[in-house]
Amino acid sequence: MTTAVAYLRTSSRTNLDGDSAPRQRQAIEEYAKRHGLNVVKEFYDEAVKGADHIDTRPGFRHLLDYLAGNGAKVILVENVSRFSRDLIVQETGHKLLQGLGYELIPVDAPDHFTDDTPTATMVRQILGAVAEFEKAQLVAKLRGARDRKSRALGRRVEGNHGYRVDNPDLIKEAKRLARKSPKTGKARSLREIAAELVQIGHTTANGQPFSASQVQRLIDAG
Repeated sequence: MTTAVAYLRTSSRTNLDGDSAPRQRQAIEEYAKRHGLNVVKEFYDEAVKGADHIDTRPGFRHLLDYLAGNGAKVILVENVSRFSRDLIVQETGHKLLQGLGYELIPVDAPDHFTDDTPTATMVRQILGAVAEFEKAQLVAKLRGARDRKSRALGRRVEGNHGYRVDNPDLIKEAKRLARKSPKTGKARSLREIAAELVQIGHTTANGQPFSASQVQRLIDAG
């Protein structure tokens, strides 16, 4: 039986004593039963706004910590608004989970994140355009900084030294996480390492988790 976790959220303290949590829990349990899923743990963000990014929510951070060491890959929510009411947060949050190898399922509309709706397509295009703009802006800033330093030193200063020079702590952490556990003799998967890196604040320049191939390159870096 496939294992899953449940995520519940209420947006205000006035909902804590109401039927919101029991209703969410019941919907998730009924879906899990119909589809042969075993819900092994529940995570609950109380009085957390639906527009808050998932990495700022205590309950969701605990959920990610749990998944990184548990093996479950499926996250069940009552509906997409329980995950987030903000379209941008929905898409960026789903993309983050997808990059970590997790499947997010709103039980009232299981195909929500897999259907290519016009709204979802528009949001993804906007996010892509913003990401490209931020990347171009960063490149321009770095080039300007190198030009100024080159003029000050009287010689050309080049960038793009890679993480080995620019972020040695990242490589150090990746290598540490890749080591086998002295107790079990088991090693984390590359995706599990990527998830752990996110938890300690290491992401790509675009704020996304490292891919498995990127993690492997970090581990192999000299």
